[in-house]
Amino acid sequence: MTFVDEVKTAVTVRAALLVIGVLGLMVAFIASYAGAFHSPKPKDIPFAVVAPAQIAGQLTRQLNALPGGPLDVRTAKDEADATRQLRDRGVDGVLVVDPRGTTDTLLVASGGGASLSQAVELVATAAEKAQQRTVKVVDVAPADRDDARGLSSFYLVVGWCVGGYLCAAILAISAGARPANPHRALIRLGALAVYSIAAGLLGSLIIGPVLGALPGSYLGLAGLGALVVFAVGATTLAFQGLAGVVGIGLAILVIVVLGNPSAGGAYPYPLLPPFWRTIGPGLPPGAGTWAARSIAYFKGNSISGPLQVLSLWALLGAIITVLLAGLRRNRSETPTDARA
Repeated sequence: MTFVDEVKTAVTVRAALLVIGVLGLMVAFIASYAGAFHSPKPKDIPFAVVAPAQIAGQLTRQLNALPGGPLDVRTAKDEADATRQLRDRGVDGVLVVDPRGTTDTLLVASGGGASLSQAVELVATAAEKAQQRTVKVVDVAPADRDDARGLSSFYLVVGWCVGGYLCAAILAISAGARPANPHRALIRLGALAVYSIAAGLLGSLIIGPVLGALPGSYLGLAGLGALVVFAVGATTLAFQGLAGVVGIGLAILVIVVLGNPSAGGAYPYPLLPPFWRTIGPGLPPGAGTWAARSIAYFKGNSISGPLQVLSLWALLGAIITVLLAGLRRNRSETPTDARA
């Protein structure tokens, strides 16, 4: 047997295609992460202004006209209303103007992401300096001192996502990428559900009571973790039902390559380029990160949308997994002559 014959025997066409697919994932990984993180710029950060009526309109127009459009400014009726919007995650910064002096108050919430609150501070400080005014910064929802730059929630959700698609991948490796029938599919989903509950409880235990890296409700975070893990796992099972072992790569493409850099972890949405800012809230890592921060620092405010996103991924993943298993069983049971 010649060397060429040895190569043909050792490297099948299927293996070659899978390797090419892995190469494509690697390139996409580099492009996605570098594209999202290489040059963060603030854009349309939701921002509220509290100022006397005679200057509020002019100040709002001036801030909205800043070069590059870093702020999306609206007025609030008073400081209490603006603070409520900040705690509800409707805005990411508030400027309270003192008409009797030259020092205004800037309210931020670093629990929503340290890089975002710092960007708000830089933009507002520069704008105030141009008007020969200064700002005093008050953090109304500060990140915990053991939560480095507010990233613990992101790392927690990334860990849950990894657990979700790895569990689904192991189920495929141990018993075939595609379940043979709907009963087998339901068994896999049931095993995934049990695993998801355990993952949520353990992840929340480590990040909270053990490490003290993230405040907030233990059971709230655990419930979120179970939903994140099941959503990612069910999505991976659905991809495997569609494409076999290649489905694992598709899950990695959606969750890791696209989902992680757009999750708003290191750089929250207003600092990301348009593509990642758009897709992030609709993917499990982004929805999970937003919800985890809301539970930890904002008393669960603004959490319903992300929970609906995660529930939709979980539901569609489970339905597609069962339906594809049913179609697979029907095809295997159809007589050859009937198919002809």
